[in-house]
Amino acid sequence: MNNREKDKYLILSATFGEGHKQVANAISEAVNDMVADAEPITMDIMEWIHPNLYPISHYIYKKSIKKFPQVYSFLYKKTRVKNSFSIKLNSIFLSGMQTVLKIIQEIKPKVVVSTYPFAAGIISKLKEQGLIDIPAVTIITDYTDHSYWIHPYTDQYVVGSAQLRDQLIALGVEADKIKNTGIPVRKRFMDVLPKDLLLDKYMINPNMFTLLIMGGGDGFFGKGISTFKALESISTPIQLFIVCGKNKKLKTQLEWELKDSKHEVRILGYCEKVEELMAISDLMISKPGGVTTSEATAMDLPILIYHSLPGQEEDNADYLCRSGFALSAESEKELIVQVENLVCDSAPLKWMKQRMRKFQTKTSSIDALHVIVGAARSGPLRNVTSSKTIQKQKEIEVSI
Repeated sequence: MNNREKDKYLILSATFGEGHKQVANAISEAVNDMVADAEPITMDIMEWIHPNLYPISHYIYKKSIKKFPQVYSFLYKKTRVKNSFSIKLNSIFLSGMQTVLKIIQEIKPKVVVSTYPFAAGIISKLKEQGLIDIPAVTIITDYTDHSYWIHPYTDQYVVGSAQLRDQLIALGVEADKIKNTGIPVRKRFMDVLPKDLLLDKYMINPNMFTLLIMGGGDGFFGKGISTFKALESISTPIQLFIVCGKNKKLKTQLEWELKDSKHEVRILGYCEKVEELMAISDLMISKPGGVTTSEATAMDLPILIYHSLPGQEEDNADYLCRSGFALSAESEKELIVQVENLVCDSAPLKWMKQRMRKFQTKTSSIDALHVIVGAARSGPLRNVTSSKTIQKQKEIEVSI
C-alpha cells in the first residue's frame, strides 16, 4: 500500500473581484477530481497578508469601483504597460512577500498557481531573489493583458483566448510558456442536466423568450432599478430571471417594483445553480467579467453586455463582441431596443451560439489542469527568462 504524502498544489487567489476566486475553485475542484496524488490548497493571499486591513480594503475597493470608476480607469491605463509608476504602485502589494514565503515554507507545494495578478508578482519576486525554486503558473482571469499579470519568473501562463496569447508574445513572453485553454470554469458547467428536465424543474414555458440578468449583486447596474423597470416597455411578455447575488436590498426593491410586471419575473438572491439558469435562458444581460462570460460561452449562451466597468471589462467587452459571442448596449434605451429586437428575431442569437460552439470549450479547467500538472512534475525550472525576453521588456519600458 502506498502511503506517500500527497503533493501540495498551492492556489493563490483574492476576492477583489469574484472571478479570481471562482477560477481558483475550478482548479481546486479539478485537482481533487483528477489528480489522485495531489491535494489543492486554496488561499486568499490578500486576507493572509493583511488580515486586519483586508475587510476595510475590500469594502473600499468595491465602493470606489462603483462611485469613482474614473479613478480606477486612470490607474488601470497608467499601469497597463510596465513603467516607473506601475513599479512604484506594485511595490505596495509586494510588501507581503515574507508572509507568502513563510506560507510556502510551511506547505512545501509542488507548484504554485496564481489567479490574482499581485500573487503572481510576489511569487515571481521570491523566485528572482532565490528564496524559492518552485514552478509558477499564472491563470489570467480576463481576456486582456496588463503589466501586473506578466512577470519574468512565471513558468507557464494560462489564457482565455488566442488573441491574448498573441498579446503576451508581443510583450516578450515566450510562446511555449503560454497555453490557450480558455478561462477555467467549474465542473458543474460540464455536467448540466438535460434542458427538457430543467425546463420542467423551473416550470419554464419553452415557447416564451427567457432572459437572464446577472451582475446586480454589487449594484453595478448604474441607475439602480430603473433598468429593470424599463424592461416593462418590451412589447412581448417574456420570462425573466434576475440574480441579485448578496444584494438583499436590491432583491427587496425589485420584488416590490416588479410585483405587477407583465413578464414572468423570478428574482433570486445568491444562486448556486447558475449553470442551470444559463442552460434554460435564451440571452444573458451582464457586465463583462471574464469568468461570468466564460461560463456563459461554455453554456452557448449569447450575451448582451451592459454597464462595463472601466479597464479590463471594457477590453473583455471588445473581445467578446468582436468574437461574435456578444452584443453591447451603451445606454438603457439601447439595451431595451436590443432585447426587443432579439425577442422578435432569434437569428442573431443562433449565430452567436454557433460562434461559441466553434471557438469555446467546456473543458477549460481540465486543459488548464494539464498545464499545472505538467509544471508540477517538471520540477524547478531555471533560466526561465531568456535574454531576448528581458531585452524586449526593456524596449517596451523605454518606449513609454
